[in-house]
Amino acid sequence: MTDHLEIQPLTKAAFAPFGDVIEPDPSTMRLINNGTTERFHALAAPEAAGEGARVILSIFRGQPRSFPYAITMMERHPFGSQSFSPLSDRPFLVAVSEDIDGKPGRPKVFLARAGQGVNYRINIWHHPLMALGAVSGFLVADRDGPGNNLEEFFFNAPFLVAEPSL
Repeated sequence: MTDHLEIQPLTKAAFAPFGDVIEPDPSTMRLINNGTTERFHALAAPEAAGEGARVILSIFRGQPRSFPYAITMMERHPFGSQSFSPLSDRPFLVAVSEDIDGKPGRPKVFLARAGQGVNYRINIWHHPLMALGAVSGFLVADRDGPGNNLEEFFFNAPFLVAEPSL
């Protein structure tokens, strides 16, 4: 049986169990460079566990998804967090699950507004990047180093996501 998922707005409070929402936060703003630059300080803290591990920055280009979209799998990274910050002014979808006995539970789907990013904590089940409407670039911070930092789980039945209202 196919289970339909509701898309929720991405807020710091709703996403807190899974990681950080990355967006300008006035409470963290500092003027730097002789007052010519606003710095929104420490919006997320990338994590990398294990000897020889490091945090790296990459650019991903995500292909837009077609709807209704079937979520058939989730992944997680046991040795490092992973953040996605959009390089374009486009929204995207974020799907996460609580861990239930080592497997992902029913996914929660969030609509990240233009200008919002996310940082998934270590071992948080999430769906791969879901761009909307057009090919979209993302700055990604994640762990590089020894050990297998990817675990995948495939659901027995898909979860369907309707096309979001933008």
